[in-house]
Amino acid sequence: MAQYIANRLLLAVPSLAFVSLVIFSLVRLIPGDAVMARVGETGYVSPEVLQQMREELGLDKSFFVQYVDWASKAVRGDLGTSLWTREAVLPTIVGRMNVSLEIAILAVSWAVILALPLGIISAIRRNTPIDYSARIFSIIGLSAPDFWLATILLLVLSKYLGWLPEFGWYSPLTDPVQNFQSMVFPALIVGYRLSAVSARMTRSAMLEVLREDYIRTARAKGLREFDIVIKHALRNSLIPVITIIGAQLTGLIGGLVIVEQIFSLPGQGRLLLDAVTHRDYPVVQGSVMVMAIIFVISNLLIDLSYGVLDPRIRLR
Repeated sequence: MAQYIANRLLLAVPSLAFVSLVIFSLVRLIPGDAVMARVGETGYVSPEVLQQMREELGLDKSFFVQYVDWASKAVRGDLGTSLWTREAVLPTIVGRMNVSLEIAILAVSWAVILALPLGIISAIRRNTPIDYSARIFSIIGLSAPDFWLATILLLVLSKYLGWLPEFGWYSPLTDPVQNFQSMVFPALIVGYRLSAVSARMTRSAMLEVLREDYIRTARAKGLREFDIVIKHALRNSLIPVITIIGAQLTGLIGGLVIVEQIFSLPGQGRLLLDAVTHRDYPVVQGSVMVMAIIFVISNLLIDLSYGVLDPRIRLR
């Protein structure tokens, strides 16, 4: 196991290096730069002043020099300083990441609570009204975008109930009540969409496992149906479900821009969007690299869970 983890981490090094080079190149292909973004708000500035500003920000150096300078510092944990706010990038990302992680964890938890029972019941009651209802529930969740659900929810709460949820973000350590009030609706909305995907995957995997010979053998031995479904069928059905849930959790960290905007949550998605708008290269590069590292770690944990769920899988 330790050897497998070490090998995976070593293989992640060239992947992360490639990601860093790609994102470093792409952000500089966007028309304009941080200096031009600033000038756009102040008006006309002479070419001499523009050149001086670029020298102060280090944008006058060659691409290769800029990349080596940034990468060498990033390896040591220094992601640089924001060109826009002049604040350290890493603490800024960590602060915003807490918000996005909280939404993602709550949403995935809600999705699992909904998806597993729906998928199991839908599979064991195939082609019954319960199955059709669960499938309709999933189809609606797959079809309705998050921003539409959030808008409808706020409209119903404000117009018909005369109440709006808390906006903004409050630390769960200092004010857990307001934190729950501000996070519950974003988590429910995002979790509903995730539960639709996970429920369909659970149903599909369960149907496949329930057809296996060892399930028929277990029933022939007189085992309780509950034990057959939970101990035998569900455990062997969880590998594809965990794969998709893990991928969803990773994708949520930087992919909640619209939901964060609607509920005024200062998450990672909004930080990345603002950084792209302002051509804030260090923040964009640092955010993408942190998300890439989280993606690598998440995939490693998912692979390790396979061996726990199915002892036949040997990780080498």
